[in-house]
Amino acid sequence: MNKRPSSIDQEVPADLDGNQGPAILSVSELSVILKNTVEEAFPLVRVRGEITGFKRASSGHLYFRLKDEGAVLDGVCWRGAAGRLALSPEDGMEIVATGRLTTYQGRSNYQIVVEAMELAGVGALLKLLQDRREKLSAEGLFDADRKKAIPFLPTVIGVVTSPTGAVIRDILHRLDDRFPRHVLLWPVRVQGDGAAGEVAAAIEGFNRLSDRTKVPRPDVLIVARGGGSLEDLMAFNEESVVRAAAASSIPLISAVGHETDTTLIDFAADERAPTPSAAAERAVPVRAELLARLQEDGARLTAASARMIEDARLRLDSRAQGLPDLGRIIGEFFQRLDDWTERLVNASRGGMDARRGELAALAAQLPRPDQQLKHARSQLKREVRALRAAGKAILKDPRQTLKQAVALLESYSYERVLERGFALITDDAKAPVLSAAALSPGMGLTMRFHDGEAGATVDGVGGRKKNPAKKPKKKPGGGDPPDDPPDDPQGTLL
Repeated sequence: MNKRPSSIDQEVPADLDGNQGPAILSVSELSVILKNTVEEAFPLVRVRGEITGFKRASSGHLYFRLKDEGAVLDGVCWRGAAGRLALSPEDGMEIVATGRLTTYQGRSNYQIVVEAMELAGVGALLKLLQDRREKLSAEGLFDADRKKAIPFLPTVIGVVTSPTGAVIRDILHRLDDRFPRHVLLWPVRVQGDGAAGEVAAAIEGFNRLSDRTKVPRPDVLIVARGGGSLEDLMAFNEESVVRAAAASSIPLISAVGHETDTTLIDFAADERAPTPSAAAERAVPVRAELLARLQEDGARLTAASARMIEDARLRLDSRAQGLPDLGRIIGEFFQRLDDWTERLVNASRGGMDARRGELAALAAQLPRPDQQLKHARSQLKREVRALRAAGKAILKDPRQTLKQAVALLESYSYERVLERGFALITDDAKAPVLSAAALSPGMGLTMRFHDGEAGATVDGVGGRKKNPAKKPKKKPGGGDPPDDPPDDPQGTLL
């Protein structure tokens, strides 16, 4: 690897005229020389200025500028160092940046590579917090109507704090003294890099619990931290923590720092406690005081009940004095009842005797049941005999009428006509031929006799066909034989 030049004071060859002069460098070579010079001269610097143009790249690197009244300095914080910063940079924040100076050859400018960052004094930090408070207040995160009531006696208490500090021990000890409850600890860092993110995630995690999860959902949350400097408590001033506390559906008690310390989470919480121990006192009542109050209330209730009963007894006695003798009134009513009972028995006995006589007289007028049955039986037999005779007459007449109709129908049957020597002529479609006009030469016919059928074909229509082979016979005594009678076409069969 070639050694980079560190100075421009080098001997160089003479030019064409033989004159000696400075070395001729490329732009890149000059940029390297400047970079080495700046880095060697300023390996560690602390610069105070106001952040402007802040940008967080997707790679995790931070880019910004530091400015004051007279100058501007580019700054960059690589991803590794950005994760270790004690604060979250933003525009308008006045800081003291610690790092080294270098140059960026691509733009020929110098910049500071920041390794650490802190606010420039308590005044700047307080101004930052005031600006942030006004911003969040304007969004309504601190409104009183958003506050939720702390339950009187929660079953489960969720605590967000460090698992190793004295805070959790103070809370548990105070709860044991007052009213032991089931406590769920969500351990977080309460200071330094990543503390704000862990606290916000813990609040949101408790709120995501439900009745369907194995871990029970707390009835109240306590976000606690011990005392410290303003910088130490900065995690509880971050927007992510304040917004998580304001969005919590579980009532939340903030107990950050000492009584004089105030953080932005105190304004978003439903209730603020000056210390973690005081937060435990706000979360549960004193069990012994509850028992004493219960006993006192029980004694007062017993005394009040006794007084009420005594007052009622006195009122009853005073009213009973104005009532007549109950035994005498009951005796009079019993005597009256006996009198009415005797009169009722006598009246019932006389009435029963009269009704019994009337019933006997009516019974004598009624016929005996066996006589009624005998008369009804004989009357039924007469009606049955009449019904049978009428049925036979009714059935006889229709039978005779039916026989006569059958005989008449039989006489009208065409089959009886066929038996008398007639024939039924039908065509090929089995339709009856009723006249000679329906015939045509060559037409096929069927002749049905009483004992069978025979087929025939029509040779001619209109007259009887002569048989030339047969000579006509002469009349006895001479003379020509009489002419054959004309053909008599068959008419109706009926």
